[in-house]
Amino acid sequence: MRVDIGNALERVATPGVPEDALDRLDDRVADAHARIEEGRANNEHGYEALNLPGTVDTDEIRAAVKPFADSEYLLNVGIGGSALGAATLSAGLESDVEAYYLDNVDPEWVASILEEVDLSRTAVNVVSRSGTTAETLSNFLVVRDAMDDAGVDWTERTWVTTGEEGNLRDLAEKHDLPSLKVPDGVPGRFSVLSTVGLAAAALQGHDIDAIVEGAAAAEADLTPSLYDSPAYAYGAIAYALDVRGAGTNVMMPYEESLETFAEWYAQLWAESLGKDGLGQTPVRALGATDQHSQLQLYRAGPNNKMVTFVRATDREDTAIPETDLEGLSYLGGSSLGGLLDAEFEATEASLAAADLPNVRIEIDSVDEYGLGELLYSMEAATVMAGELYDVDTFVQPAVEWGKKAARGLLGGGDFEEADAVAEKTTLTIE
Repeated sequence: MRVDIGNALERVATPGVPEDALDRLDDRVADAHARIEEGRANNEHGYEALNLPGTVDTDEIRAAVKPFADSEYLLNVGIGGSALGAATLSAGLESDVEAYYLDNVDPEWVASILEEVDLSRTAVNVVSRSGTTAETLSNFLVVRDAMDDAGVDWTERTWVTTGEEGNLRDLAEKHDLPSLKVPDGVPGRFSVLSTVGLAAAALQGHDIDAIVEGAAAAEADLTPSLYDSPAYAYGAIAYALDVRGAGTNVMMPYEESLETFAEWYAQLWAESLGKDGLGQTPVRALGATDQHSQLQLYRAGPNNKMVTFVRATDREDTAIPETDLEGLSYLGGSSLGGLLDAEFEATEASLAAADLPNVRIEIDSVDEYGLGELLYSMEAATVMAGELYDVDTFVQPAVEWGKKAARGLLGGGDFEEADAVAEKTTLTIE
């Protein structure tokens, strides 16, 4: 993976990072790297995620999904980190097994998916570390009921990915379901390279060893200097731009297959760094589509953001046919890939011309190896940024508040957070 931070320097962008400040930042990166390595060596919570290329057992994952080799569909029932990593791999890689991610509880949407798939040819993966996640367990109960109604034995079509204890672990033991363990020291949003993210990829027939190999290559690039480590360079430059006023980070891949990656990144970046009044706000965009919907604001609006471009340098291409239409003849003989690259470079240059900082991330191709490299690098970048912000990257107390409020409203206990709902101020206009 390659990261180009040239358009984030002060001589190009406002806000931008002076080159002498970049050298000072590099000293802080070295200190942060030492702390990260200490956390990894001691298998500390969170830091352990960066050890996954060497600790994940891909044979175990393949064995767990082998009983479902006849599946034409996959229903992955999970939310947040229990879904977005696996969904990123599914979206980025082609497969004959169609995967659906039940990561929301919209009743019409869930019902439409259950009507669309042949449940007798569907594998179900229920993912929750605690085994108590309300959205996940509710969707699973709905799926199980639909299988019963269709005359399908859900116990023969289901495996669980969960912790050592909890409702799902009890369910797996009661019905002798195949199961995978969620690693203890790995937060959900950092779990794509574990059982949580790789099981769905294995069921879809993807080379999960190549995913891990790509991640291992990115791991090998974690060095004490941002000048030698693409992942650390990205995390450090995003932090440096934020403290200088770029409080929004637009993640804009120029590959349709990476659109879900931007969703995964948004959770990783926001939930890890948004603490103590700090952190950048991630925004999802897609090139070239959002050149026609968001670029006006980025180029001509307030200079309070950075844009992160992501692309693959090798891809399959489609020729553009010759045409005699006036004004379009220049397109003939070119290709859609050539047009997309031109759009990418033109947009990047247009932002630089408007003094807006931007960073370019490139991988060779959107394949198993490239995705493993990209996903691991963004995790390492997030951990680096967390060290520079001096926040606890691996907790999410604000999320827990909302969970308690919702559980209280549903009668799942007496939580003072639920009382705040009744105290809502209203001013309704009809």
